[in-house]
Amino acid sequence: MMLEDVMNRLKSLGSEQTVKTFRRHGAPENMYGVKVADLKVILKQLKGRQELVQSLWDTGNSDARYLASLLGDGKLMSTKQLNDWAKTADWYMLSEYAVPFVAAEHPDATKLAMKWIDSKSPNIQSSGWSTYSLVVMTRDDEVLDLEQIRELLTRCETSIHQQANRVRYVMNGFVTSVGAGIKELFPETLRIAKAIGKIRVEMGETACKVPDAVESLTKIESMKRIGKKKSSTKC
Repeated sequence: MMLEDVMNRLKSLGSEQTVKTFRRHGAPENMYGVKVADLKVILKQLKGRQELVQSLWDTGNSDARYLASLLGDGKLMSTKQLNDWAKTADWYMLSEYAVPFVAAEHPDATKLAMKWIDSKSPNIQSSGWSTYSLVVMTRDDEVLDLEQIRELLTRCETSIHQQANRVRYVMNGFVTSVGAGIKELFPETLRIAKAIGKIRVEMGETACKVPDAVESLTKIESMKRIGKKKSSTKC
């Protein structure tokens, strides 16, 4: 399939009901409303088509951009591309999921994450925290900078409640990811999660709730899954 074929396929799979649902979550105008399950059907037909990734993102269409993140191999993308994606991701499904999916695969993922975390843009900050969360959950502890991660945990403990709305959400997710992904840091992370307490995030016109980090970590521990890594940055 060429780009035009893919876009026509996306348009045919879109639905007004899905658009309405995504709008309640803050989605932009440029989208067809394609369910992720349907995107994955197209993905199977495009496997290995790295040359389509940037073209899909450049359409500005939210469905095409999410598909690009599933199709793209972050190891083959330049840091310029990834920085451009982080700057142009215009709602949380892209900034917190699509961009991190590929950024976390890149060899310089942690450098990118740290740069983005210190950005003035909440969307870019969110990409940074989410990228680092995926790095923690997919890479062996031996290659992780535990001191840097401890510093980020301290930042979460001392400043999370003062951050922008969605940034609070992803920082909370980072705390859970560290506790779940790094066995050595589990006790320290659980203490920090308890110290942080309940996180308040405005979720728009939805019934979505912020996952409680303490409850999540306690449940993962009870399942004996602390330290278990994910096989992919994508879902």
